[in-house]
Amino acid sequence: MPQKVLLIGATGTLGRAIANELQLDCEIIAVGGNSGDYQVDIASSESIIDLYQQFADVDAVVCAAARGVVFAPLAEMDKDRYLQSLQSKQLGQIDLVIQGLKILKDDVSFTLTTGLLNHDPIAQGSAAGMVNGAVEGFARAAAIDVPGKQRINVVSPALLTESVDKYQGFFPGFAPVPAAQAALAYRKSVQGWQTGQVYRVGW
Repeated sequence: MPQKVLLIGATGTLGRAIANELQLDCEIIAVGGNSGDYQVDIASSESIIDLYQQFADVDAVVCAAARGVVFAPLAEMDKDRYLQSLQSKQLGQIDLVIQGLKILKDDVSFTLTTGLLNHDPIAQGSAAGMVNGAVEGFARAAAIDVPGKQRINVVSPALLTESVDKYQGFFPGFAPVPAAQAALAYRKSVQGWQTGQVYRVGW
């Protein structure tokens, strides 16, 4: 029986590549913020709970959603802009795990998404670096503290080739990586046995 994967952020550039890779031998439940077969607001615990109650038998949760992180010069940042970044990409992904541990199967796997900016920072990227570091730290620590057989990993891709035109100005000299290559790391997380890992792709 194919694994059933709840893919959040399925309609984005990275999400589409993950779906293309995993659908070869998995059943994909495509979830978006405003599109996809189903919708979820990962900043809302109630929305996450509603989604999980519909699909409590999934084998894996993959989050490729990355909206809401603020890129701005440090002089223009304030607490509210950092909180916006925390609420979307950091606390939202953490809450996917917290709520999933209560509702989903005791052997489900979670795969979260960060990026390289906490290790290789860029100008205007302080919020992204902070969020990425927090998500990775959470995953490493939480993986040894889950109550069942659940696994938690993170995929940290470099700048995607498909996003170069949009973001290249922020990443001078960075070598991009195709989204299809990044998607292989999600397969490794979903179908492998490791936990507490950060899979870096392209850097």
